[in-house]
Amino acid sequence: MLTLGSVVLGVSDMPRAVAFWTAALGYRARDGEVGADWTVLVPAAGGGVQIALGVSESPVQEHPRVHLDLYAGDAADQAAEVERLVSLGARRVDWDSYPEDPDFVVLACPEGNRFCVIDTSR
Repeated sequence: MLTLGSVVLGVSDMPRAVAFWTAALGYRARDGEVGADWTVLVPAAGGGVQIALGVSESPVQEHPRVHLDLYAGDAADQAAEVERLVSLGARRVDWDSYPEDPDFVVLACPEGNRFCVIDTSR
C-alpha cells in the first residue's frame, strides 16, 4: 500500500520559499537543513504531510493542475488567515474562475505558486 509522502513545489528562491512556508504553516526544515536545491519541510508539531521544495526553472502556471488547499474553520478564520498570509508575502490572485459565492480565496506564495484558503464551515 502506498502512502502520500510529500507534496512538491517548484521554487526559484529557496530561502524565500522556506521562509514563507515555514511561517505560513508552522513547519520546519527536516533535520534543520535548508539545501540550495532541495528542502523538505515537516510540521513542527509532528505528523502531517511534508512539503518538499525543489529549485525549478519551469514557469509558474496561472491555472495549475495541482495546488494546495489550506483549511480555515469559518469565514472569520479564513479572512484572518488570508490577511496573515498576505502579510507574510502571499498575494491575492485575480482568479477568473471563481464561482458565485465561493468558499475559497486564491492566493499565490512569493514564488507565484497558487493555493487556496478554504472556509470549511460552508
